[in-house]
Amino acid sequence: MRRSFFAILLFVAPLTPLAQTAKAPAAKAPPSAAPAAPAAIDLPVRKVVLYKNGVGYFEHAGTVNGNQRVTVDFTSTQLNDVLQSLTALDSSGGIIGAVGYNSTMPIEQQLNTLALGLKENPATPQVYQALRGQRVEVTGAGAPLSGRLVNIESRKEIDKIGATTEDRYYVIVETDAGALRTAEITDAVSVRMTDPPLEKQFASYLEIIASARDQQLRHLTLEDRGQGQRQLQVSYISEVPVWKSTYRIVFPRDPNGNATLQGWAVVDNTVGVDWDNVQLSLVAGAPQSFIQPLSQPLYTQRPTIPISTVVQNAPITSEAAEGREYDRVELASKMYAPPAESQSVTVNAAPSMPLRAIGGPVAGYIANGANMAGSGGGLGSGNGYGGGVYRASDAMHEGDVSTNAFDDFFEYALTQPVTIHKNQSAMVPILQQELPATHVTLWSDTHPTPLRAVWLENTSKLTLDSGSFSIFESGEFAGEGLLDPIHPGEKRLLSYAVDQAVKVRRGDLSQTRTLHHIAMHEGVLVETTSTVTDTNYVVTNAADQTRAVIVEHTRQPNAELDADVKPDETTATAYRFRLGVDPHQTKELKVREHANISERVQIGTQSDNVETLIAVGDYSPALAEKLKPAIEAQTALADLNAKIEEITEKQKTLADDENRYRENLKALKDTATAKRFVDELNQAEDAIEAARKEQTDLEKQRDAAQAHLDIVISNLSFDTDLDVVLSKTP
Repeated sequence: MRRSFFAILLFVAPLTPLAQTAKAPAAKAPPSAAPAAPAAIDLPVRKVVLYKNGVGYFEHAGTVNGNQRVTVDFTSTQLNDVLQSLTALDSSGGIIGAVGYNSTMPIEQQLNTLALGLKENPATPQVYQALRGQRVEVTGAGAPLSGRLVNIESRKEIDKIGATTEDRYYVIVETDAGALRTAEITDAVSVRMTDPPLEKQFASYLEIIASARDQQLRHLTLEDRGQGQRQLQVSYISEVPVWKSTYRIVFPRDPNGNATLQGWAVVDNTVGVDWDNVQLSLVAGAPQSFIQPLSQPLYTQRPTIPISTVVQNAPITSEAAEGREYDRVELASKMYAPPAESQSVTVNAAPSMPLRAIGGPVAGYIANGANMAGSGGGLGSGNGYGGGVYRASDAMHEGDVSTNAFDDFFEYALTQPVTIHKNQSAMVPILQQELPATHVTLWSDTHPTPLRAVWLENTSKLTLDSGSFSIFESGEFAGEGLLDPIHPGEKRLLSYAVDQAVKVRRGDLSQTRTLHHIAMHEGVLVETTSTVTDTNYVVTNAADQTRAVIVEHTRQPNAELDADVKPDETTATAYRFRLGVDPHQTKELKVREHANISERVQIGTQSDNVETLIAVGDYSPALAEKLKPAIEAQTALADLNAKIEEITEKQKTLADDENRYRENLKALKDTATAKRFVDELNQAEDAIEAARKEQTDLEKQRDAAQAHLDIVISNLSFDTDLDVVLSKTP
């Protein structure tokens, strides 16, 4: 069977010329005129897929015959999602025509068409301000007043006991005789509009306000043109409440190492349409989704251009040009000139285009459900609907729920139809299976209260979605808790109650041994600090039964367990050790960890490492003796560098003096004073020459000192363990 897909064109205007043609008198229609289109039929919802991110996929399906108009009802809150994701599929090559829905101008825009200037929720003064200048009649405040409303004002007054009253409102009316009269607005006073145009405006305002209350239900009408009977599917996504998971873990009276895990899903139908015999699927995943206000008419802000007036030009003068400069406006017009011919591109959706390409990832997945159902996906194609209501008491039989994993999601598809009426909720079974489960007591140094827990292993092929769970032992309620998603093959601890019979005490003090190791080879000094920590746990079981106790030991940064200590399980933050503790007995657990922290220092002539070497030598006299030649060589080199820096600064000062003497000689010329500056200039030049020679000698000594330090470092090689430092930490 050939299936065609067509992109949908949405119209806000009333739909069809077909309906108008149908209203024409039959006597005036020519004999060959086509028969009137049949009345629109409802297209019921047949498939619902709910996701964890608060969206649902809805598929309406039914049979159409020839040229058929179908309707789909939804609420105004669904409208944006519907417009964003609506898709249609005709099974036998039918052509999807127009799709329309009842729309309306936003109430703000409707109110702007009225001259009153009132908003949706005006205050009392705003209502009377809108009536200023209009003719009114005021009665109930003495003699009737008739005239034009001038203004409304509020006043606060002081009563007899000196308290300030609430605002009192007064209207000012210009009577027909030209007098200004004031009347207080009270419950006994009425103000009646006497101008018919004003009454009509006010009535229109109230009608707009009332109509805003009737815009919650939307009717989508779709035209499907074709021949014969065909299957039509219309699908979209919509915001829905998140479906919730809840589990029951039931242990048999005679322990066999397993427990029955029963899963339920709580589903809410708040979309305003009954789900009668729908195919329900629940997806434990959150595809990306968002809301775009496509249903709201969009008005852009246009600029306001003032009306031009004639400008009186004053005489001006212009400068003469030195040379013609290329006009910038002319240049811009050449750079951004439009092409000789404007081109437009029209993109049409081919009939063979996959549904995923237009309907989005969610719609694409559902549309392919017919193929997936054959492989056990349990999605179906929407045809062949069964009758009856799926009851929770029917759970759970093999084949009632099929599962399917796709992308990063996991789906529970109920194989029997479900009925949930609008504004109602239901709890449907999604899982029942025996899984390995062991009772344990869980203790953690971050949560030191012992807890009864179940060590549950998911040996099924199902992903258990996050949710709450309840434990039942020997036919009685034992506790409840929460679980995160558990994938196939994972093992998870689920705590559900306090264990009052087990006490776990961590040793008052954890003994820490700190070892230092110093090594130097080829000019690289490596200092390694090894921290070895011993932690002791004491577990006491006061129960009459043997307890399996799980001790969670927090993992230390950069630390590793000794090879002799093996945890039963390791997490990102803790080691889990399992101990079997007999009744009324005590058992100890010792955990040893070690961590190595290394620091590397490059010893050489490029940097001063004297302080580092002295600090290392402080660990022991033997190390100090080995490092003494290097320290002395480093110190000598540092002294020479300091002297060279000092002589360089001295030369700079002498050069400044020399320049000053030369400037003085130029100013004094052949005077007696000039002879003294000549002598000083000669002395400065001699001092500069001596400083240069001294710097040269110091640089030679520095080169020799660097070479000596390199030899000392190359000959320096050792590998030493230092004394153990013991400490105790809480």
